[in-house]
Amino acid sequence: MVGSLPRREAFFLPGGVTPEGRFCLLTRAREPKGTLIFAHAFAEEMNKSRRMVALAAAAFADCGWNTLQVDLTGCGDSGGDFGDASWAAWVADLGDAWAWAEANLPGPLALWGLRAGALVLSEWLRSSGKVAPLLLWQPVTNGRQHLNQFLRLKAAGEMLADADAKASMEAIRSSLQAGDAVEIAGYRLSSSLAGGLEAASLALSPGFGAPVAVFELGPPDRKDVSPALRVLVERWSAAGVPVRAEVASGPAFWQTQEIELCPPLIAASVSALEAFS
Repeated sequence: MVGSLPRREAFFLPGGVTPEGRFCLLTRAREPKGTLIFAHAFAEEMNKSRRMVALAAAAFADCGWNTLQVDLTGCGDSGGDFGDASWAAWVADLGDAWAWAEANLPGPLALWGLRAGALVLSEWLRSSGKVAPLLLWQPVTNGRQHLNQFLRLKAAGEMLADADAKASMEAIRSSLQAGDAVEIAGYRLSSSLAGGLEAASLALSPGFGAPVAVFELGPPDRKDVSPALRVLVERWSAAGVPVRAEVASGPAFWQTQEIELCPPLIAASVSALEAFS
């Protein structure tokens, strides 16, 4: 799948809300056509997907695309703790990564998002007014639903009965609305991050003219994307967005117990990049 060992460079992008800055990993193509800026998944999904993202970045380098991975504030090797993160800081992190790539790397820029990373990307695109090609892997389309799923991890971890789980969820939401941070599955979630995620939705500005490639994963016999994604894709198509949506055969690697890989997703993404340059 990968022809040669990729050239990778690690550095810290200065600025942001912590003195340490944001950790970045740049996978360089030998003859770059452009650069993908990657927005990772939320919380533990980020850790589960690191291997897949690394393999994809190497494959993209083989076909001429750099990949700039940015650990958002409080995530991975970036400065601060997860509890220090806010939605506004994450959106600003992407803006800083874009500015750095624009100043330091050749060719056009594109964006690549996994799961909730797609929400951060769309938020930044709308706020910045930028238009760039988008590669989306199993994107979260509704931030409120994604937050609810994350909050339920507390009830699941404590093996609460349905009534107790509902009470626990109400208590968590009350704490967040009061401005307090809460502990969920080993992650300290701030009210500002929770509020931003809850309000987020996957949307593009009217007239968005760059190509968009969206991939969901499923069993080999699944041919159609989910109803929610289908509605979104039809809306974008009607608005003139050049969008393609496909199902790739493979496991939900961002949530499996063991580290899983999905080569068909990488192969399909490489094919989609042909429309980005």
